Amino acid sequence: MATTQSQRDAFDESAPVYQSARPAYPSELFDELITLTKITPAAEILEIGAGPGLATVDLARRGFKITALEPGERLAEQARHNLAAHPAVSVITSGFEPWQSPAGATYDLVFAANAWQWVDRELRWAKAARLLTPGGHLAIFGAHHAFPDGFDPFFTEIHQVYVELGEAVGDWPPPPPRLVNGDLIDEGIASGHFRRVAQRMFVWPVRYTVDSYLALLDTFANHIVMEPAKRQQLYAEVRRLLAQRPDGQVTRHWISQLAVLQHVPGEAQK
Repeated sequence: MATTQSQRDAFDESAPVYQSARPAYPSELFDELITLTKITPAAEILEIGAGPGLATVDLARRGFKITALEPGERLAEQARHNLAAHPAVSVITSGFEPWQSPAGATYDLVFAANAWQWVDRELRWAKAARLLTPGGHLAIFGAHHAFPDGFDPFFTEIHQVYVELGEAVGDWPPPPPRLVNGDLIDEGIASGHFRRVAQRMFVWPVRYTVDSYLALLDTFANHIVMEPAKRQQLYAEVRRLLAQRPDGQVTRHWISQLAVLQHVPGEAQK
């Protein structure tokens, strides 16, 4: 399913459940981010697409000063609530594209968690580079469905339902988790503004009841914009399949690939 503005806007509709339904990122990811970028709490950090603050909160707890941009009004309000205990974090209701930084402001780290792919590709690399201090870092990561060896067979069963509904995406079965370069990383290096520092992969399981799993699906843009009749049929099949299990639960694995790039001043002009 193609990325559309309606899908992008759909995330804001999920604000009431997003925080509880989406998994927290592993703390090891932020440990590695800090190690690779060598940032300290004195650093100036800019986050693009904060959502309700799922990624923001880990760095906030470590004492970092963060300017967090979130275009969705409801998600931004949820982020302010979730980060209220961290006065060094400022949540601004804005997308990255129209936002204007304070005069002369630069950042030691710009990061995006599950959001960089939504930013206008015509300006994202150049604007991030302009906002970074010389040698500053851009970090991109997200959280996606992983299929390690022995993944829960529920997903093979439910995949057939997606096929019947005309909502299947990609080949089946998906390959096991692996560290890949990715189009976004290639694009960033090709922009001439960045060099690759490192990439790391994190995989972890989360156990869901039928209700918590359906709440999770309600935070995915393609499910939010799915035709109501199709969504109703899909959710009924999820309930039917999990009702056949003694504990009624499913294990979904998540993968997060952290990519850290370093701003190389002047390279794009050569």
